[in-house]
Amino acid sequence: MLIGLQANILSAFDSCIQTSMAILSINAGSSSLKFSIYPYNHREVLNSVLKGEFQGLEPGGSPTLQYTSKDQSTHCLLNTADDDPFTSALSQLKELISALTHTPPIKALSHRIVHGASIYQKSVIANDEVLKDLARLNALAPLHQPHNLKGVQVFMKAFPHLPQVLCFDTAYHSSIPSVETALALPPSLTEKNIKKYGFHGLSYQFIIGSLQACSSRAHERVLMAHLGNGASLCAAVNGKSMATTMGFSTLDGLMMGTRVGALDPGVMLYLLREGFTPHQLETLLYSESGLLGVSTVSADMRTLRSNPSTLSKKAIDLFTHRVVRESGAMIACMKGLDVVAFSGGIGEHDHLLRESVCSELAWLGIELDSLKNQNASPEKALLISKNSSSIEVWVVPTDEGKIAAKLALEVVTTNQD
Repeated sequence: MLIGLQANILSAFDSCIQTSMAILSINAGSSSLKFSIYPYNHREVLNSVLKGEFQGLEPGGSPTLQYTSKDQSTHCLLNTADDDPFTSALSQLKELISALTHTPPIKALSHRIVHGASIYQKSVIANDEVLKDLARLNALAPLHQPHNLKGVQVFMKAFPHLPQVLCFDTAYHSSIPSVETALALPPSLTEKNIKKYGFHGLSYQFIIGSLQACSSRAHERVLMAHLGNGASLCAAVNGKSMATTMGFSTLDGLMMGTRVGALDPGVMLYLLREGFTPHQLETLLYSESGLLGVSTVSADMRTLRSNPSTLSKKAIDLFTHRVVRESGAMIACMKGLDVVAFSGGIGEHDHLLRESVCSELAWLGIELDSLKNQNASPEKALLISKNSSSIEVWVVPTDEGKIAAKLALEVVTTNQD
């Protein structure tokens, strides 16, 4: 159990803003469970009072819990008495929540769902029919969707009297013009909703909202770069998505931590003829490519930066080039550029990556403030370009959980009204 839990954290909540209710945000993956609690006052979602992650929930893994409340961080092993590590994690999450006597009661849960396809373009409250619809989309995001839905089902049983709101990564991109989402395939296929969807939508909603609160130019043409283990770009005009690099699946576009990104389909046909099975091909494209595949060392950019090997440098150079190359396409779709925003694990923390990308895009009039860029580790949106720069450059720490909590609050409030 979570030994000494109350002693560790209750004091951190003594000065917590007293609000009447809170949203529990959940992001369930194949081997992890991320969670955050966001109080809200009337219809305003406040900053999280608890944020954490269970890791090592895969079969044979070593389950651990790491969480942060106010300025305190705790890391501990899980009690894995249950046969299912996910069930153990849920049990201990409930214990953790019950110990937080100074937080408002949870009134709803929000769940990040990777794929809503064309069926769900707005957040909805989960029920059996909705979950059946979404399960039919498992093949479109095989590494994400099944685990997202399993998380919803488990939490529906654990919190049966609370609304479970599903928030879709694809929904933000529903504004993309059809000429951008269309694929050059026969109608017999495209009529079955085989098209470009785009992902990281919750992150982009948070980023654009943060930018528009800080900069009037963020209402114009914005290039957002969500760069992490999963990576994509999004072109937004007047706050709405106009184009994005991810497509029908989460494989397309930029090179990523272990995913290949854009790839000539002929390569896949060749590998099938060479004897690859569909399963082997899926494993290659999703789990053995990208930074890990090229470097043969790691999918973690921090590890590659400290590794002197030629292949590590090649992986970094290729990742950077892909960002620059695809940025050109996004800028063309907007017919210009006013703001660039970096986010995600790499985008927020790797100043060398930001410097390299902005240097390659300097022909647009970008002038980076080197000192601000090197020292950037922001808790909120931070401008890192010079005053003389024709284009603003920002670093924006993303918070998908908070935007999901906001969407959940909107759904629950609308239903109550």
